[in-house]
Amino acid sequence: MKATVNKADILPVLARLQGIAGRKTNLAITTNVLLKTSDSGITISATDLETGFEGTYAAKVEAQGTVAINARKLYEIVRDFPSDDIFLNEIENHWIEIGNQTVEYHIVGMNADDFPEIPHIEGVDFFEIDSAAFAKMIEKSVVVGGASDDRRAHIIGIYAERIISEDQKIFRMVTTDGSRLSKVDLNFEADRILPPGDGALIPKKGLVEVGKFLDQAGNVQIGFKDSNFIVKKEHEILIIRLLEGEFPAYADIIVKKGGVDIPLDRQLFLMMLKRMSILSSDEYRGVIFNFSNNKLNITSTNPDIGESKEDMPVDYSGDEISIMFNPKFFMETLNVIDEDMVLLNIVSDEKPCLISGETDNSYLSVIMPMRI
Repeated sequence: MKATVNKADILPVLARLQGIAGRKTNLAITTNVLLKTSDSGITISATDLETGFEGTYAAKVEAQGTVAINARKLYEIVRDFPSDDIFLNEIENHWIEIGNQTVEYHIVGMNADDFPEIPHIEGVDFFEIDSAAFAKMIEKSVVVGGASDDRRAHIIGIYAERIISEDQKIFRMVTTDGSRLSKVDLNFEADRILPPGDGALIPKKGLVEVGKFLDQAGNVQIGFKDSNFIVKKEHEILIIRLLEGEFPAYADIIVKKGGVDIPLDRQLFLMMLKRMSILSSDEYRGVIFNFSNNKLNITSTNPDIGESKEDMPVDYSGDEISIMFNPKFFMETLNVIDEDMVLLNIVSDEKPCLISGETDNSYLSVIMPMRI
């Protein structure tokens, strides 16, 4: 392989690939990126055996070839390279020369034949989705995360489904960690194509990597095929292997069943929770929400540190209710809601709290109470 690439063309992709190539697997080769030259330019591939990436970029190719090189080291070399044009040359025994007239690196690579194959999936029934909107869906969904060592599919995955009826077309993502659940909807216009299909569990960590490649303008194509979730851009494609397992029946949980809708200023409520969570610890995570006549009182008690309390005026005139919640769940939810006002739906001290924007219900968070 012998080619010259422009720093600006490959630096952004090498930066985004660190999350894939930096993930621990049983194969050392997955810490590498695969570089392959052809008449159309240079193709960069990466995989962690669960998420695969492939992108093609402009290059001046003098000789075709394929090399595997450490993703972190290549990124650092390109990032700090003093000129725009970078020369790549495979020498022998998997050694790669990187440089120009003044700077030269000799980096030992690995056998490119050992690099796991990125599947090439044909016949995908793609549908188009707004790139920025999809990125926002992922951001709101991955807020809910389980323990790092949890291997239950419905905890480490995000359930994606398409809801199609005579009067609506919705692409939905739902996630839970057992103590809370979030639902994010993207409504499609009547003339937009949304092909039907079964729901699927997509690994959260794979969707996090997808989010890094989503632009703030334009559209991206997504589809499901042969136990894979595929995201396709003009010159890049990401393929995520789907999880096997069942997602809990959630439809009944996201429906309001009476109770009271309490409007709150999102920022004021968020800062109140931050102050009240200062005394929280792993052993004492809960704070008590007390709703009474036009007032919310939050109390935080930690026997090892002390206690705190704060009042906030609210539009509430029902019976007095005291409920304990983990404030972290509320703060993470409030951080991804775009509206200035939020609605808390409170039923009783034993029922979950539903949180959404005041006017936009495309995002809904359900938080279970703790025992007082």
